Amino acid sequence: MSGLSKSEIENACATPDESTQDFIMQQTMYRIKDPKVSLDFYTRVLGMRLLHTLDYPSMTFSLYFMGYCKAEDIPVDIAERTKWCFLQKGTIELTYNYGTESDPEFKGYHNGNTEPKGFGHIGLSVPDVDVACKRFEELGVKFIKKPNDGKMKGLAFIQDPDGYWIEILTANRMPTL
Repeated sequence: MSGLSKSEIENACATPDESTQDFIMQQTMYRIKDPKVSLDFYTRVLGMRLLHTLDYPSMTFSLYFMGYCKAEDIPVDIAERTKWCFLQKGTIELTYNYGTESDPEFKGYHNGNTEPKGFGHIGLSVPDVDVACKRFEELGVKFIKKPNDGKMKGLAFIQDPDGYWIEILTANRMPTL
């Protein structure tokens, strides 16, 4: 079995309906075990900012929205910040179900890369894969694949604290893979 031919791809792809022109890919949600550990990873290691937090104590969970922006772009007013958060492209929603961090019976969440396979990873474009990965290595980040390992040279896969995979790539190297 092989991938689709160019004509099969063209036939399978529809022209987007005009009514969808303002749609954006807003978020991907990950369930996390310990928000302190995950917030540290996404801010200190990956350089994201906490865009917004929503707490639902009656339903025993909190949401932490992470993304890339300048600190001064984040509105201070809570209503404006909420609206602004949901207009950002490509964010991560970290969902914390209360108590998982201290539950000795909690086994963690399925990352989609073991059977049964499903969700695989998110991808981050960085200016230089090798420089970014050197820093990740110095920070003790767990690697699935380093940039010069395997058949696809020039990209890497790391894991976040909950075992979710993150592809690290440099856009200008992708055409030569």
